[in-house]
Amino acid sequence: MSILLDLRQAVIHKVHNQDEEELRSMIEGSVDGPEAALPGLGVMFEMMWKDMNASQQNSLVSSLHDHLKTVTPGKLQE
Repeated sequence: MSILLDLRQAVIHKVHNQDEEELRSMIEGSVDGPEAALPGLGVMFEMMWKDMNASQQNSLVSSLHDHLKTVTPGKLQE
């Protein structure tokens, strides 16, 4: 019998019992890592976003907005 998990549940299952250092290592290994890691970071971001109050969300959006002003997007592959 096979068990199917959706992406969110698969990520949560993978990191559920990790300690803080293991979580940090997973995040640092994913940042600037292979694109396959991006969905996992998205799930982690979603979990944090849901736990933030409106002020924290506004602060995060403002920080992201400010950061985006400092980067130049690369060319898209055609």
